[in-house]
Amino acid sequence: MTCVITLLTDYGLEDGFVAACHGVIVGIAPQARIIDVGHLVPAGDVRRGAAILAQTLPYLPAGVHLAVVDPAVGGTRRGVAVEAGGRIFVGPDNGVLSWAVHAAGGPQAAYEITNQDLFLDNVSPTFHGRDVFAPVAAHLSTGRPVADVGPPLPLDRLVALPAPTCRLRDGTAEGEVLSVDRHGNVQLSITCGDLGKLGAHVGENLAVWLGRRQLLVPYRETFSAVPPGDLVAFTDSAGLVALAINAGDAAERLGLPPGAHVRLSPGR
Repeated sequence: MTCVITLLTDYGLEDGFVAACHGVIVGIAPQARIIDVGHLVPAGDVRRGAAILAQTLPYLPAGVHLAVVDPAVGGTRRGVAVEAGGRIFVGPDNGVLSWAVHAAGGPQAAYEITNQDLFLDNVSPTFHGRDVFAPVAAHLSTGRPVADVGPPLPLDRLVALPAPTCRLRDGTAEGEVLSVDRHGNVQLSITCGDLGKLGAHVGENLAVWLGRRQLLVPYRETFSAVPPGDLVAFTDSAGLVALAINAGDAAERLGLPPGAHVRLSPGR
């Protein structure tokens, strides 16, 4: 049986951590096909990991989705396996899975990962990705019942990150910085549909409020529609409005970390 296992981590690519997880998976499930969602999530940035997994999920085949962004590894946080939308999500119960589970239709069943028979023989307290989550994902990919990982969990006990906020009020869209990518592009929780409801259209300008600052920013189809060094707003591949600088770092210039509040309106 061939099954897909997707893998998202903050392990980076300089060391052998990702390769070790691959090796464990193949050793247990040699027929598994592994898709690397990404391994350059900023260290410990659970929110960024959650956003990447949720936004990538519609393009991934059903299978076992393993995400390990785990700043509390070795602590009291649980490991979980969650069934949702014909998929299985495996990882730490710290919210990194929550947005993807929601995108898959919401959790249908959840289990705490406690069955040590599914782990590697020697579990490092600092590398549960290799020693716990990777082997559990591999076993599940072979058709092992999810209930074998451990006792069921009430769905309302799963840790969920707060949903990104977006509100239309008084002719403005109020949102937050959902994530910042490696190019410094600032993804907002505001959709192009939200702007459309306000009467804002590509080719016009947007008024952007950052706290007490107000900027007038061109709203274009892509960042390359403005000269290098200029600020631009566009709809990104996830359908969300993003702020960028052509050949520059918008997050650094604007001082916008994840979670920062932003307001947009048509820039008449």
